[in-house]
Amino acid sequence: MIVLGIETSCDETAAALVRDGQDVLGNSVASQIKLHAGYGGVVPELAAREHLRAMDVVVNEALSGAGLKIQDVDAVAVTCGPGLVPALLVGTSYAKGLAAARGCPFLGVNHFLAHIYGSFIGRPDVLADPDAFPVLALVVSGGHSALVVIESSGRAHIVGTTIDDAAGEAYDKAAKILDLGYPGGPVLDRIAKTGNPKAYDFPRGLTGGAGKPLDPAQRYNFSFSGVKTALLYATKDRELDEQAMADVVASYQQAIVDVLVGKAIRAAAEYGTPTICLCGGVACNSQLRAAMGEAAAQAGRQLVLAAPKYCTDNAAMVAGIAFHYLSRGIASDLDLSVSARLEQNLGTIPFAPGAK
Repeated sequence: MIVLGIETSCDETAAALVRDGQDVLGNSVASQIKLHAGYGGVVPELAAREHLRAMDVVVNEALSGAGLKIQDVDAVAVTCGPGLVPALLVGTSYAKGLAAARGCPFLGVNHFLAHIYGSFIGRPDVLADPDAFPVLALVVSGGHSALVVIESSGRAHIVGTTIDDAAGEAYDKAAKILDLGYPGGPVLDRIAKTGNPKAYDFPRGLTGGAGKPLDPAQRYNFSFSGVKTALLYATKDRELDEQAMADVVASYQQAIVDVLVGKAIRAAAEYGTPTICLCGGVACNSQLRAAMGEAAAQAGRQLVLAAPKYCTDNAAMVAGIAFHYLSRGIASDLDLSVSARLEQNLGTIPFAPGAK
């Protein structure tokens, strides 16, 4: 089955052709980073306008890269949430029209779950192995920082989530405070490589390190607003030379990575998950990838890392996960609506080996 996936949840317009959930035949992404850089963040109305301009381009590029024609597509899948509503409406409207014109199945895909599936593109061996489950997914992006346990049956539940800023948002806000540009993640990761991560003792939110016991209900939740505020006061009215800037950034990044890795490893132990997957845009971060790899090895856990091109928003993950729904006869109606927020009930994850 060849699925055309479409992604417009934020500021990337993407299309991909994926065969049977694994074989990525064509993949195209149009970025809007330069458009939004001057605002220090994504402007939803501008994003929607650019999606309108780019949709035909990325779909045609994906088809061309795959050596296919639209007549070869068996189904159309699109991100329907969570995300920016104006942006989501562009992608879903386009996908509905395409599916209706082709007379083929149409499916709305949860962007959050698609990110998790992105870890398993190229790893069908893990998906087919019941002994690899349950899986703990650490999803880290501009909108999400969450821990999800996925059982072999496909039952999934969120065991921890952000209560304020997501990790990616914390990177972008730090870059804005330090006047380093947008998006913050890549530039902070680069600068941190030459800094001293112990130069500043930034807080590790919701870890019990503030002098009082941690509420058990918060043990796997995330909070990055405190470290962002600490950064603001640590650098306020200071002129930072190149090395001082590197030290600040390295220390800030270390604080975020420590929390993400520490909570993931503890959750894996509590829930008995032999496999951890790391996904989402922040999963491109080199220090996070290295630290998670080292911690997972020490804990005796298998780590599945999303390839960098499948960490950031892309349509291959959308088409890939869609195959598993569609092959079970699950499709959406053309009156499907979009949603800005992530629903806490994730339903049954279709790519788990025991999912029905």
